[in-house]
Amino acid sequence: MSEENKPAAKVAPLRKARPCPECGKPSHRDHYPFCSNRCREVDLSRWLTGAYAIPVTEDEKKADYDDE
Repeated sequence: MSEENKPAAKVAPLRKARPCPECGKPSHRDHYPFCSNRCREVDLSRWLTGAYAIPVTEDEKKADYDDE
C-alpha cells in the first residue's frame, strides 16, 4: 500500500480545545492554552509584575476561618 492510500489515523486530542485566556482566539497546540507566544508572554509578564496575587491577611487572628 502506498503512502497516499493509507487511511488517516484518528487521534483524539489530549486536552479540550479552549479559547486563549488573553485574547479569546482559538488556542494553539504549541502555545497551549494560549494562541501565540505573544499572549503567553503577556500572561507571564503579569505574573512577574505581581498583577496576579492571592489575597492574604497580615494578621492571622483577623482571618476568617470557615472551619469554626
